[in-house]
Amino acid sequence: MNIEKVGKGMPRSSMNADESQRLLAPQRPSRSTRSSCTLSPVPRRLEKAFLALLGFSATTGIAHAQSSVTLFGILDGGILYVNNMKNTAGGPGGSVVQTLSGPLLAPRWGLRIGEDLGGGLRAIAQLENGFDQFSGASLQGGRLFGRQAWVGLSSTQYGTLTMGRQYSALQDFFGPLLAAASLTGSALHPMDNEGFLTYRTDNSVKYLSPVYAGLQAEAMYAFSNSTNFANNRSWNVGATYNSNGLQLAAVYVRLSQPAIDTTGATPSDSYFNPAKMPFLSSAKNVQEWGLTGRYTFDNATLGLMYTNTHFDNPSPTASSLFSSWTGSGGGNGSVHFENIEGSVSYNFKPWLIGGIAQSYTHATQGAGAGNYWQTTVGVSYFLSKRTNVYADAFYQKTSKNLNAWIPLTASPSSTNTQVAAVFGLCHRF
Repeated sequence: MNIEKVGKGMPRSSMNADESQRLLAPQRPSRSTRSSCTLSPVPRRLEKAFLALLGFSATTGIAHAQSSVTLFGILDGGILYVNNMKNTAGGPGGSVVQTLSGPLLAPRWGLRIGEDLGGGLRAIAQLENGFDQFSGASLQGGRLFGRQAWVGLSSTQYGTLTMGRQYSALQDFFGPLLAAASLTGSALHPMDNEGFLTYRTDNSVKYLSPVYAGLQAEAMYAFSNSTNFANNRSWNVGATYNSNGLQLAAVYVRLSQPAIDTTGATPSDSYFNPAKMPFLSSAKNVQEWGLTGRYTFDNATLGLMYTNTHFDNPSPTASSLFSSWTGSGGGNGSVHFENIEGSVSYNFKPWLIGGIAQSYTHATQGAGAGNYWQTTVGVSYFLSKRTNVYADAFYQKTSKNLNAWIPLTASPSSTNTQVAAVFGLCHRF
């Protein structure tokens, strides 16, 4: 999910940060410098051709004025410290200091396209590439436009219909309200079990309603593109309400036979890592729902979120959440997560924002059960409206039958505690 982030990612007072450019008026030449030569009369045929060319140029200019293509992007890199990391063999590996691409906002570049069709109707499209800032490699399974790729129509009266590779209602409505949106991605819930950053939805058709009295709804259906219609398809719905500093949202997401191929709604090459999380990647069906709210007053913002994620019947040969890489004590069958988080952010100055978040996750798999607790604190200092430096710290503790694993770190802890810290620089264009 790097999901688009607000809060720490951009100060409230500068959400639309583009500064207007000053235009220099053309200087008219003085009378004394004007040419005094006399022009010979223009032939009638040439005059008509010249007027026709002027008419064509004017028409072309109008067409260009009605459409737009905007290049945008983000560069974000950090230095990450993590302790108690397991090594690749699963044994204690100690601490590490490493570079991390996109701790705050995932690096990307893209094109936003719009054309005014008249009568409040617009053609819209977006192409967005995600990449690793430190290697330059494309992410999301190596796709050219792996973050988003869609086209659609938007009406001020009837809403917006889009088709392509898109975000779900969970990502659209819950993503901006996450504590991780005002801090960094390591404030996400264990293993990003809701999939905020883990996957997008292919083959999808999405409808977003207009805003009525602060209320807006969204529905999406994604095709399997298979003769077996039910394999690797998905659908989701959501609604949000926004008025007088209060924002509320509710969503439901259903994935049927996800990641069984690379051509369906949830492609296997852009999903949970089967080597590290087979108990999630091999689930037959996934069901998610949640409720969230945020209230802003003066310079403070308070947030509260609950999500419930169920991974139905993962492969019987897959390791358990409570064994091997991620835990101990055993457990089999369906995996279930309940996540609760509370957060506070405060604008000390327009250029200085701080935040703190506390999350709790209860996880079960068959007879296995355990808990994760994580505390995150962070601060961001804006050097300009588009560039900020930030620093966050994380502490996670789990039940003794689970290994701590702070999101965006390469591997879980060899114990039931883990500490991490990150310092980074982010620029938007």
